[in-house]
Amino acid sequence: MQPHPGKKRVLIADTTQETRRNTRVMLSSVKGVEVVAIALDGTQAVEMARLHKPDIVLLDINMSKVNGLAAYRQILKENPRTVCILVSAERHPETLEAAGELGIQNFLIKPFTEHELDDAMRDAIRRLDNMPVAQENREARLRRLADEYVRVQRTDEEAVKVLEDAVQLPNPELVWQQTLAMIYVVRQRWEKLKAIAERLEKRN
Repeated sequence: MQPHPGKKRVLIADTTQETRRNTRVMLSSVKGVEVVAIALDGTQAVEMARLHKPDIVLLDINMSKVNGLAAYRQILKENPRTVCILVSAERHPETLEAAGELGIQNFLIKPFTEHELDDAMRDAIRRLDNMPVAQENREARLRRLADEYVRVQRTDEEAVKVLEDAVQLPNPELVWQQTLAMIYVVRQRWEKLKAIAERLEKRN
């Protein structure tokens, strides 16, 4: 599937063949988008996102191997700009809360209509168009620096500042939080340690 210049690239990932087929057919009538990849499970979705670099991903929450939320979490690591539309057969408060923590704002309940899909896509496109490039670059830079500082075990003030900013990003790496917690213990910054501990406990 070759993307058309100027159109938003879309990846569909769903375990159900009928949903994959119907979604692709409905998207053919949505202006400004083009399907560049279709995945059958979460692992394949992550691999295809790495290869095709979609702007928008439609992910089934209950995919095998890797569920939709976990797949999106991995996709965000490589492209923080990717927007997700989460698809599910049911609307659970826990799922909505977890989706919100990843910045997901669009949620479709199966079976969804062409109008509902169009609305979700329009909103996703608006979010992409309004996303500041500077913000995207800042997030990518923070993630790169945080990974590097953890790898070389830097604990100076600059490294602490980078890690503190990085853990505020959507989907922060667990190792960033753990490293920051250890630094706080050594420096006896108990209030900050408490905040990190609460984040880690919530994550678990």
